[in-house]
Amino acid sequence: MAEALMRRVFDRLSAPYLGPLCRTGQVLGALFFIASLTPSLVPRGYVAQGLLSGVCFALGYLLGVALAGLWHRLMLPELGKGRLQRLLRWLPWVSLLACVLTAWWVRPWQDSVRAVMGLPPMDEGFSLRLLAIALLVFGVLLLVGRAFAWVARRVGALSRRVMPAPVARLLGIVVAAVLFFNIANGVLLRGALHAADASFRRADALIPPEATAPTRPGSTGGPGSLVAWEQMGRTGRDFVRNGPDAAQIAAFTGKPALQPIRVYAGLPSASTTRARARLALRELQRQGGFERANLVVITPTGTGWVDPAAADSLEYLLHGDVASVAVQYSYLSSPLSLLVEPEYGEETSRLLFAEVYAYWRTLPVETRPRLFVHGLSLGAMNSERSVNLFDMIDTPIDGALWSGPPFATRTWRQTTNQRNPGSPEWLPVFRDSRSVRFMNQQGTPVPADAPWGRMRVVYLQYASDPITFFTPYDAWRQPDWMAKPRAPDVSKEVRWYPLVSMLQLALDMLLADRTPMGYGHVFAPAHYVVGWQAVLGRDDWSDGDTRRLQDLLDPLRRQEIERRRNPSGG
Repeated sequence: MAEALMRRVFDRLSAPYLGPLCRTGQVLGALFFIASLTPSLVPRGYVAQGLLSGVCFALGYLLGVALAGLWHRLMLPELGKGRLQRLLRWLPWVSLLACVLTAWWVRPWQDSVRAVMGLPPMDEGFSLRLLAIALLVFGVLLLVGRAFAWVARRVGALSRRVMPAPVARLLGIVVAAVLFFNIANGVLLRGALHAADASFRRADALIPPEATAPTRPGSTGGPGSLVAWEQMGRTGRDFVRNGPDAAQIAAFTGKPALQPIRVYAGLPSASTTRARARLALRELQRQGGFERANLVVITPTGTGWVDPAAADSLEYLLHGDVASVAVQYSYLSSPLSLLVEPEYGEETSRLLFAEVYAYWRTLPVETRPRLFVHGLSLGAMNSERSVNLFDMIDTPIDGALWSGPPFATRTWRQTTNQRNPGSPEWLPVFRDSRSVRFMNQQGTPVPADAPWGRMRVVYLQYASDPITFFTPYDAWRQPDWMAKPRAPDVSKEVRWYPLVSMLQLALDMLLADRTPMGYGHVFAPAHYVVGWQAVLGRDDWSDGDTRRLQDLLDPLRRQEIERRRNPSGG
């Protein structure tokens, strides 16, 4: 009796989750799975590939279930009769076998991307591990999907007592969608974001024993500074503490050099965004930033990080005669910050630029510094939005270097879409190139002697950077950067597949900063040097000296990348 009761309870509880798989779903899921194994912009390890392939199989399966349900609802005849029907029953198994075989042969596809970036081939265990992860992911998503269907059916069955059946079915789907959305967004996602924010906040406040405050009175966080060392955040302390000093610059160039000025205000330094911007301005004034020949307003990435490759190369090129100022606006990484608080970074960048620009305009034209703006990744997008051309049409800034602009960057998107006919999306030429130019690893397609206008804007971008070249439209149309001629840092094996390619590039965005230097979203000092030279209009560096500077900074950048990726490696 008890055993029979337990069996009935088990059958009742497991009913939503057990049952045969949809054959149409298996076939479409297999096609999506195979497409997901093809290469995209950046290399994927077995964990990332397994997650992607599991999700793609689940999406294909869901589409197949929907199509099969629609076919049945329209009361269309079953495909095939007799022998053809028996053959069709074997099609799902053939599709699954094709998945296994394709996964076993996937390494050459991934190795084509790795070869472009100079990485070694994948190991032999790659295929087996990705299959195991993909199976696990699909299993979890299948259970979630069947739980959703069970809730929708139960609500629909109860509702049929008081309303027509079609309305009851629709109500069941709506109730299940609202329930699952609130669980995913209100519980899982919000909890994960709170945990991430708390984790990043603790990491930002941590001060290692070797990170001592500057002793030089002119430094941010040092004696007399308006910004306390403890309130600058980890990335701000790194920005201020590191970088070349006057002696190092002079020893390299053989010419007199000034001590570069670096100002940074962290999130804890003031209670509001406007207060932090004004605090940064006062600290910049205190250090004599407006007495330098060059001034750069930097918008950091989501975590507040300023790329040392950009700052160091600029300070060498200008012999230290430059002041840089930045304000932190988030603890989260750029993708999370863009998801959770996209307007906050724009507000911080806009207010900081407005404070600096307003004071800069009051200075005599003959003696005030040249004014530039810079940003990387999310910082590039927010920096671009902070510069309103209509507000400064009579007194424009001198230039901008924006590296790795995200796909949602407005002006970048407009100039790219309006590029001259015949120029590729991954390295456009915009009109007469007097105001805006694009650069990559090979430089710019614009001739070196082409004239510039009053303000110089340079976008430094890599074709292998998915943060720049992802768009949601990739789900239903092939992106222009896949057309020929293809960029040298993009594998020739990359192909477009509906929906799957968009998912591949979305995952690539999370992996873009794990590529070797000079690919993906990791910008090389050598390319910053050339980009800054274009923005600054400096011709006092010979080709030989420029190459020496690139050879100096690139190895240092590689060491810094290794420290960031392996913080426990010493």
